[in-house]
Amino acid sequence: MSKKCDICGRGPKIAIKRSHSHIAIRHWKYLNLQTKTINGKKMKVCPKCLKSLKKEKITKKK
Repeated sequence: MSKKCDICGRGPKIAIKRSHSHIAIRHWKYLNLQTKTINGKKMKVCPKCLKSLKKEKITKKK
């Protein structure tokens, strides 16, 4: 299961958690991926791409 956006290719990032004693622990931050059907294909899309797709649909209608 891929954890990347199928449109823009954005993926998970490494972030640093800090405890009270200021110890650094690396962990992964994942995108808010959502499965959407676009042109008959199921794709995993990030919210940024979803927003841009909705804007394209609105401008095409006008």
